[in-house]
Amino acid sequence: MESSTGKDFKIGECQGQKVVDGEVMPLVLLPLEPAKADTESLLATLKKNPEWFEQMIIKNSAVLLRGFDVKNAEDFNEIVEACGWEDIRYIGPAVRTHIYKRVWTANEGPLSEFMYYHHEMVLFKENPKKVILFCEVPPPEGGETPFVPSFRVTERMLEEFPEEVEEMEKKGLMYTFTALSTNNTSSMRGRSWQDAFGTPDPAEAERRVKAMGMDVEWLPDGGLKTIICPRTLTRVFEGRKGRRMWYNTVVGMHGKEISSATMIDGTEIPDHVVKRCGEILEEESIQFKWEKGDVLFFDNMALLHGRRPSLPPRKVLVATCK
Repeated sequence: MESSTGKDFKIGECQGQKVVDGEVMPLVLLPLEPAKADTESLLATLKKNPEWFEQMIIKNSAVLLRGFDVKNAEDFNEIVEACGWEDIRYIGPAVRTHIYKRVWTANEGPLSEFMYYHHEMVLFKENPKKVILFCEVPPPEGGETPFVPSFRVTERMLEEFPEEVEEMEKKGLMYTFTALSTNNTSSMRGRSWQDAFGTPDPAEAERRVKAMGMDVEWLPDGGLKTIICPRTLTRVFEGRKGRRMWYNTVVGMHGKEISSATMIDGTEIPDHVVKRCGEILEEESIQFKWEKGDVLFFDNMALLHGRRPSLPPRKVLVATCK
């Protein structure tokens, strides 16, 4: 690499890698030499070059560290800590288990199901700038974590549905989502309200939900329905070339059993628009095969991500950072 700090890594390649608007996604960084393929060497490099490394994540949107012999959650947590970014607690529908310090399991929903594309915690006023994933056990088949450059979705939706996009942008979006009364690991979105909001006390849960700018409705079965508005369709973030990101979860929540997405005034989002958006997300997706020890950094402001169905076993851990 041209940068002197970049000389601590060797640029690699991976199957499925793409060049988007002149940027390689993901940027693959390998050990410079076999003697530096251990986790300790990686930690030293990250601590020495934090600003450079963060700029690589913003520039390329996804950075894959490969070949550094990262073995377990403890090693992964050290990498997360070495980057120096503040932790942000996950809030959302996915069932997750705390593993070690800042490390959690990723979505524990059935491996047979596809997890829809999303920006992490996009519904909430505070969401992570970075999502970091670690592959401890790569699946024998499938199980990729595809990601999508968000600005490309906006560009293509504006090309195909300019009037609908601008109407949604002008009116704003409203979502509803129901957190269940108990965890249901047979569902991709089966997290209970107790787990989601970190308390078994209904009054405290309601207080926390309202503090995040959402309204609450308690359901007869003990579930907690949240009403989330107003939310924007797209956003532009500093330092990302003025790109208009598709910063919403319309495809993931529109017309589902326990969720909905409409415009704030109640106008329905046309089914064919949502369907075509889902197709565009897939067409723009990028993916690679997980290898044991991979650590993947996402710029959550710039990328949506999902999960392909897979055969077991698959163990991918996650940390989220401000």
